Amino acid sequence: MNKQTQYDRAYLTMAMTWGDLSYCERKKVGALIVKDRMIISDGYNGTPSGFENVCEDEDHYTKWYVLHAEANAILKVASSTQSCQGATLYITLSPCKECSKLIHQSGIKRVVYATAYKDLSGVDFLKKAGVVVEHFSLEHNSV
Repeated sequence: MNKQTQYDRAYLTMAMTWGDLSYCERKKVGALIVKDRMIISDGYNGTPSGFENVCEDEDHYTKWYVLHAEANAILKVASSTQSCQGATLYITLSPCKECSKLIHQSGIKRVVYATAYKDLSGVDFLKKAGVVVEHFSLEHNSV
């Protein structure tokens, strides 16, 4: 196993652990943004600051204002002195269409995800935009 594969596994495992912090019941998604082998941001899906930590309505549908993990991680970078330019995003679930636009615009150049979302339009968009996208299944790459 090469060194990059070891790093990918480690960061993706950390993103999964971070996703466990989510208050969402339907899906717990975690994200890390890594630049020059340094974690510059993290995020998990959840409601915006100041809102109750309840992600689903009474019918168990996700509330429209819940932020996705990668959006939270990118927004954290935006309010810091860091930059996503050339960074790698590790995320437990492949990005949706809306988040893929944020990923591209933020300058992230590589996305590594563990599980494919039902709609891969976001992945297709990122590839078309020149972002390297890799599916890394932790189950199939165990030591």
